[in-house]
Order: sequence, then C-alpha cells, then structure tokens
Amino acid sequence: MLRVILLTLVAGVALFGAQDGAIPTMNFNLSAPDTPQQLVSSLNVLIVLTLLFLAPSMVLVMTTFTRFVIVFGFLRQALGTQQVPPTQLLVMLAMILTFFVMEPVGTKAYEEGIKPYVAQEIGYEEAFTKTALPFKNFMVRNTREKDLALFLRIRKMENPKTIADVPLSVVIPAFVISELKTAFEIGFLLFLPFLVIDMVVASILMSMGMMMLPPVMISLPFKILIFVLIDGWNLLIGNLIASIK
Repeated sequence: MLRVILLTLVAGVALFGAQDGAIPTMNFNLSAPDTPQQLVSSLNVLIVLTLLFLAPSMVLVMTTFTRFVIVFGFLRQALGTQQVPPTQLLVMLAMILTFFVMEPVGTKAYEEGIKPYVAQEIGYEEAFTKTALPFKNFMVRNTREKDLALFLRIRKMENPKTIADVPLSVVIPAFVISELKTAFEIGFLLFLPFLVIDMVVASILMSMGMMMLPPVMISLPFKILIFVLIDGWNLLIGNLIASIK
C-alpha cells in the first residue's frame, strides 16, 4: 500500500510540471484482460482512483503542508483576527506553496522512476526504489536526527549506513514530528511581537483607568497595521520556504 501511495503522489505532482501535453485516457471495461498490457491499464486506473482517496493523507505526511498550515494558523491566532483570513483560504495557500516546493522533487522522481517504468525500461521494484529516493532524501534533510533515532530505537534497528538503508516506514513518522516541532517553533516566534503589542496596550489602558475596555479592541488595528507595513506575508512565506532544506 505504501508503494501505491508513493507512486500516485509522484504522478499527481509530476502532472503540474508536464510539458508534453499528453492527456491520459481511461477505459472502464468489466471484461477479463486478454493480454498483460490490458491488465497494466486496468491497474493504472486503480492507481488513479486510489490517488483521489489518499491524496489528502499523502499531502499531510510526505510534504511540507503540515509546516505551512500550522504556521498560518498560529499567525491568525497571533493577530487575533478570528476567522480572517478564512480557513479555506489558508489551506489553499498552504496547498499551493506545498506544490511549489515539492514540484522539483516530484518531477525528479517521475523522470527517474515512473517514466522509465511506464516505458517498460525498468521493473516495478527498481521503479519504486528510484521513485522513493528523491522523496526520502527530501524528508531526511528536513528531519532531525533525534526524531529519526527515536523510531529506529522503537523498531530496534541498527544505525543505518546510508539513507537507502532507512525504510520509509521510519522516515515518514520522523519527518512528521520534525515538521510539527519546526512549525511550533516558528509559531512561537510569530507570537512574540504581537504579544508585546498586547501587553503595551493593556498597560496603557490600565494606567489610564480604562480597565473595562478590552485591550484587544485597541491592539488589533495596530497589529494589522504593523503587519501590513512590514509586508508580513512576503517576509513570512519567504522565510518559510527558505527554512526548507
């Protein structure tokens, strides 16, 4: 199942970078296949349908989507704007940035693994190995050694000599918790300047004897103004992408 997930993920990402203009066709036929090529075509249809169901979970665990969406959520909480920007917009922005970051990885995996396999130049096992390697390299680069060692100890495995020796079942959970920690660290740094603004406004209101006035009503416009003046979205997205190795 993990191999099907990886192959379908690469196929979906590679479509964004395809330049040959070829559009795949599907033929839903319930008759028994007469040749191996017909069986392969039927399996390709199954893979495409599997992609439709598993794409959300694949995006969450094997890409930078987790980091983006959590940081955007922290930013909205720090600004105190409640439902602005809307959750749907933040999720779509995280998805677009995820495809932007992962497109080179998906294209490389497609060129080295999927494309030769479709052309019947290599076998399935070799295609899976070559397809998985770019994703594995990407995840390992963005995974802390401590997190990777945790799952190796849980599996009671020896220290690997190369990346190829680390199974995907170990790399993926280590990558996920590393992304969570990185996202929370960035979120903490985002909260600090806005927290200072809230404290300053609250102190001023208390010194003026206006304790019944909620500080959020006064600090919110200032936080939005400062975020716009420093071009916050440009700085945030630029530094988020720069933090990805």
